[in-house]
Amino acid sequence: MYRKLLNSYHLFFAFAGAVWYGRPGRKLVVVGVTGTKGKSTVLELIRAMLLADHRRPALLSTVHRIIADETGANPYGNTMPGRGRLQHFLRDAAAAGATHALIEVSSEGIRQHRHRFIDWDVAVFNNLSPEHVESHGSFEAYRGAKLDFFRSLASSAKRVRRFAVNADDANVRHFEDVARSVPGHAVTRFSPADLSAAVRSAAEANVWLAAPFNMQNVAAAAAVAEALGAPEAAIVAALQSFRGLAGRFERVQTEPFQVIVDYAHTPDSFLAIYGAVRSLLAPGTRLIGVFGSAAGGRDAWKRPVMGKIAAEACDVVVLTNEDPFDEVPERILDAIARGFLDASPRRLREDQTFRILDRRMAIRKAFHLARPGDAVVLTGKGSETVIRIANGETVPWNERQVAEEELAAMKK
Repeated sequence: MYRKLLNSYHLFFAFAGAVWYGRPGRKLVVVGVTGTKGKSTVLELIRAMLLADHRRPALLSTVHRIIADETGANPYGNTMPGRGRLQHFLRDAAAAGATHALIEVSSEGIRQHRHRFIDWDVAVFNNLSPEHVESHGSFEAYRGAKLDFFRSLASSAKRVRRFAVNADDANVRHFEDVARSVPGHAVTRFSPADLSAAVRSAAEANVWLAAPFNMQNVAAAAAVAEALGAPEAAIVAALQSFRGLAGRFERVQTEPFQVIVDYAHTPDSFLAIYGAVRSLLAPGTRLIGVFGSAAGGRDAWKRPVMGKIAAEACDVVVLTNEDPFDEVPERILDAIARGFLDASPRRLREDQTFRILDRRMAIRKAFHLARPGDAVVLTGKGSETVIRIANGETVPWNERQVAEEELAAMKK
């Protein structure tokens, strides 16, 4: 009964927001990007490509709220805000003369009906891997939430509903089948293998897109931009000038050792970030990983898996707090460390693993361990602005700023 009431509550506010703000999505080309990883980066790339084609896109993601010349951090505290805030964003975008609205679509937002009554033009499926499994109940339920976003385009007021799906993802058939059931559908598959020579060359030459996993994000963005009429020249120009996204494979320093900040917080994203960094390292240099794992009911199953991946990929690991919420922080690190024992080969000795709950002190330790040519990878926080601790309290946090402060202190 409670679940039904809560479901009705969210649905009511989604409908009320649309009515109150006058269904502003009908005045814009509205693009939604869903998936487990890369959503924010895909949106920023689409925005850059549309800007290069002289369009006027607004954007709302985990990282940014951008309307016209006003760029700021997402002020809502979650990826996909509720209680009419999405409709408010769309109204402000339309009033400012935007032609497009680019929105990050989360599974939690979908489950709470925040995607409803938006009048979407384009839905993008970027990838899918296990996340929020405990919250949704199963991986299938998590995938089902993403599929509900695709289904919702059937009620959009737009005549043509476009879908872009990752041809290389194991779940693509599920999304493609739903897309083809929507009236007025137009489905595009994308893959890095299908990028034109000019687009691929521009992406590979950009240091901000150097990580191999970013080629999937480029392919997704290029597919959407092309579907919306952007010419190849605009796409290439955007990739040439793109300067990355805060907290997403963000290079803080390159010499004498690299420092990279990334939002990676799942096993798949660990494999991607560590593989990408390892491919950039010279023989004989080391990869130093600094990370923890969030609590608050967030996928405790992944902790030993991430520990195993880190133990196999890194030469040194420093475990620290991420977002412990009300859980005992030491127990989170214990769970991660259990994964070290499953690593094959068993690379890490006792003097290559450290536990430092204070995240600043953990970063400081990693920097003092680093040698010329090494890479220190700080994962889990990305561009987030707080660390969430017990009793609903937060500690202000800026991963890049802390890294810069510690690096500067080392030079004194």
